[in-house]
Amino acid sequence: MSELVPIPLDLQLRRAYLEYEREDKIFDLPRRAIFRGLPGLDLSVRTNGHAAFTPLGPAAGPHSQLLQNIVLSWLGGSRIIELKTVQVLDALSIPRPCIDSETVTYNVEWSQELSLQQSLREYVSAMMFLEVLKASSLLGEDLPRGFYDTVFDMSAGYNLEGIQSAPMRAWFAGMMDASTLVDELRLLIAGRFAAYRDLPFPSRVSDTVTLSTFHGCPPEEIERIVTFLLTEVGLNVCVKMNPTLLGQQQVAHLLYDVLGYREIELVPDAFENDLRFDAALDLIPRLQSVALSCGRRFSLKFSNTLVVRNHRNVFSDERMYLSGPPLHVLTLNLVRAFRERMPAAPPLSFSAGMTANNVASVVAMDFVPVTTCSDLLRPGGYSRLHRYLDNLGAAMRECHAATIPEFVLRHAGKGRDAIHAVTAAMLADATQLSGSSSARETVIPFITDVEAQLLRWFESPGKSLRSLCREIADEFTHVAGRIPHELASHLQVHVSGLEDALTVSAGSLNTPILVDLATGDPRYRWESNRTAPKTIAAELSLFDCINCDKCVAGCPNDAMFVYSGEPFEVDYSNYELLPGGGFRAIPGGTFRITRARQFANFADACNDCGNCGVLCPEHGEPNLRKPRFFGSLESLAARGTVDGFHIVAEAGQKTIHCLIAGHRYRLTVDPAADRARFENETAEYVLQPGRNALIAWHVFDASGTVPARLDLLPYLQLKFLLDNVSDSRHVHYANVAGLEE
Repeated sequence: MSELVPIPLDLQLRRAYLEYEREDKIFDLPRRAIFRGLPGLDLSVRTNGHAAFTPLGPAAGPHSQLLQNIVLSWLGGSRIIELKTVQVLDALSIPRPCIDSETVTYNVEWSQELSLQQSLREYVSAMMFLEVLKASSLLGEDLPRGFYDTVFDMSAGYNLEGIQSAPMRAWFAGMMDASTLVDELRLLIAGRFAAYRDLPFPSRVSDTVTLSTFHGCPPEEIERIVTFLLTEVGLNVCVKMNPTLLGQQQVAHLLYDVLGYREIELVPDAFENDLRFDAALDLIPRLQSVALSCGRRFSLKFSNTLVVRNHRNVFSDERMYLSGPPLHVLTLNLVRAFRERMPAAPPLSFSAGMTANNVASVVAMDFVPVTTCSDLLRPGGYSRLHRYLDNLGAAMRECHAATIPEFVLRHAGKGRDAIHAVTAAMLADATQLSGSSSARETVIPFITDVEAQLLRWFESPGKSLRSLCREIADEFTHVAGRIPHELASHLQVHVSGLEDALTVSAGSLNTPILVDLATGDPRYRWESNRTAPKTIAAELSLFDCINCDKCVAGCPNDAMFVYSGEPFEVDYSNYELLPGGGFRAIPGGTFRITRARQFANFADACNDCGNCGVLCPEHGEPNLRKPRFFGSLESLAARGTVDGFHIVAEAGQKTIHCLIAGHRYRLTVDPAADRARFENETAEYVLQPGRNALIAWHVFDASGTVPARLDLLPYLQLKFLLDNVSDSRHVHYANVAGLEE
């Protein structure tokens, strides 16, 4: 199985900065796809007491496990990063491939692929990388206020025993106080980055966790887990809800009758064993009370993936997990049912089939954050994120909203009703608590005026909603002194949280309207999602392809990369090897390169998820068919018989080590002398690269078997890779360590 090998912070910084300076890219994301804010619009939100520049983020999954995943998500505009789910069992054997995004998306990858310590190191390194990015002003000086405001959200699972275990306790502690690891990682910030070594990096990486539980986890265990995380660990907690809460009958109706996905087979025991709707309604208020009692925040996330039977020939597991378009409709209908039954619901976040086309509607339902995964596995990958925010901005401008709360009030036409509902609640409380006619005579006109001011703003916004709410809060200070203290204190809560209350009310009122629109939208139906990506009648090979670049942009880990080599065609000879070191040329073949742009794989960052194979128009998997480079000889050796390459540059010479079809080779080229040493397991060959000609050879063991011939094709392939993968025209993981600045 593929094993991820995290790339050290110093190499990550070096690669990102060199690539940006030379190619206008960072981790293969072009400058044009880096989100820099939207003029005149404020997309900022608050979550768990922290500010975030946008409400967007990657869901816990393949786009939030490694440093480069996190940074790429951030560059695309994500500011609430739901980190890959960790658990105490951190040495799992995950089937490969683990992602099937050919039509709708399925996966069997439900936990981290790194050890707990590696995950901690990656998350802390990513935080430090972003701090260096900010301090260096690499992205420019004229960025909007709050541009770097980012929230890291832990994700953990899956049962009480695991979460209460000593390794998980230590992991949570490390995320809440990473000072020791930060000081260790500072030592890697050297060379051109040395000026940033002593930055005041935050010691607290995160103080919030999204809980993901096994299907079938009983409500009493969920309650104990959340209580433990709130009270003993001291975290804010979000609980991920399962779509099975809708019940099998309603899920089947939506999936089959409404959306038409009749090939998907539900798993009855998932509905029988999972948390039930009524049990959730009983459980949630108790957890809200626990959070309130210990000064923490409690929220819910809709939703987890849906477990279904494996009806395809991609995974080996009996079950797989559904996401993408059908899950979007299932989850929205669950949210509507939930809000109908629980008006005083805790804050909600959303992750199910998010795309640039539905982000505005989901934000308008007052979800923070909105997170995405399946859509980023499509062509373009992380560059798709920019369009999410562009589309959200366009929708905001269309309804004359400058902030997210204003947008929630204005988007679906329920803003007036929200204003009436919020001021009516204030009026009801004031009437109940006023106690005297004089208090009522003071308070009721104030609340009536508040409603009038809000309605006037809604009809003709001359100032921001936030400014108006602050003015109303200032006005209340004059009222508060003329009414009983208890009433003043109670109304102060209403007034100070007025903007939030309006947003929550409008989001709830918008929900049934927007859910109906999504449920009836043909883009979520089977007919719109049944077609696999088009392929051509060509077989993918080590060199040359149609150059679509889909494998590079669509790789969550940035493991696929581009290198360049001039097209050429060379006829070569093979050599018959004679006793005593003699040789003679014999017919060989032709080695040709037809494309200037070539593609390769950096195996240390590749988990063989299979997504590049889905995207590739040719037959074959780019991660397996293209040259696989490793970051070290140790990493190459650890893969056993997997074909692979590693380049070492030192003392003016470059050496490429490789394993091909079980055979080991090494090629060292000295350009100044026009000499090359080519070795296999049995012999060393000296060649003249300028003529591709053999000069001399000898066996390593004179008593062993003498090879009968030298096939020159492996030498030519290695030389092409050595010359061009190490070339500085492109900056990538396979060559960054040896590049001169």
